[in-house]
Amino acid sequence: MVDAVDWEAAAKGLLKAELKRRGVTYGQLVEKLAEVGVDETEPNVRNKLARGKFTAVFMLQCLHAIGVKEIRLDLA
Repeated sequence: MVDAVDWEAAAKGLLKAELKRRGVTYGQLVEKLAEVGVDETEPNVRNKLARGKFTAVFMLQCLHAIGVKEIRLDLA
């Protein structure tokens, strides 16, 4: 059975992988989020990603801000 920690790790891994794939730093992510109307600070973003505890809304905002059009999930 998959527990909450596993789901948090999967979400964190997915978002961090997309940032790395695009060469986007946390500072750049904060700037890109601001461009789409999301007010975050770099320390807040860094903490959210380090903990792996963030809302689906935040994840979608980040993915949109960095230009992700498709994601591939391999959760099996």
